[in-house]
Amino acid sequence: MANERLRQAIQRAGLGLEEVAEQVGIDVKTAERWITKGRVPHARNRAQTARLLSVDELELWPQASDGRNGRSVSDGEVVRLYAHRGAVPRDRWYELLELTNERLDLLVHAGLFLPDGRSDLGALVRRKAEEGVQVRLVYGDPDSDAVALRGAEEGIGEGLAARIRLALVYMRDAIDASGVSVRLHDTTLYNSLYRYDDELLVNMHAYGVAAGESPVLHLRRLPGGRLFAHYVASFERVWRSARPLEEAQGGLSSRA
Repeated sequence: MANERLRQAIQRAGLGLEEVAEQVGIDVKTAERWITKGRVPHARNRAQTARLLSVDELELWPQASDGRNGRSVSDGEVVRLYAHRGAVPRDRWYELLELTNERLDLLVHAGLFLPDGRSDLGALVRRKAEEGVQVRLVYGDPDSDAVALRGAEEGIGEGLAARIRLALVYMRDAIDASGVSVRLHDTTLYNSLYRYDDELLVNMHAYGVAAGESPVLHLRRLPGGRLFAHYVASFERVWRSARPLEEAQGGLSSRA
């Protein structure tokens, strides 16, 4: 897996790969492998490179952190914690989607803020599917007891079910596309999950509080890390229990 953190740190420092190699005292091809193949340098080279780039060594190579000061690989999976969903840069959701090449997974009740923020979202998701991205969208079942309970807890009553139906209409371009699978779930949704390949945004939920007011954890998958895999496994459990949209009573047309 390529080390994008190192690549970005070198760019931020205004250096070229040749300059880094020269300063650290290594061959430029070795430095290139650090980035393109995700190779972890020897301790001395890690420390020297981190000083040169003015960053924490563990930020560049978190997989080297096991056993050091009690930190683990999972610490390196955390890219950033946002205090609430609105604190996530508006374009981040769509930038990550544009960069997705293999897998897009979405687990929400409605996720209406996504098509609200970009009117062509359905067409964009459809295009990604046509490019070969595996797309799985899981929405709350608007007729389920779980959605009714959540709506009551958030103080919006039937408003949540209405938001789900509206989101499905907005995403019709994607839903009708080959390569896009859509299911409805009736689980207790502890977190909304947005997976873009090896990037994952986890919108954590709190009782009686709308998802938009709750924190968002940005994770990046790392070999040996636990957090990314933990939430992906949760998505898979919901996916297996959810029912395909076409099997839902009345189908999408009755929800328009």
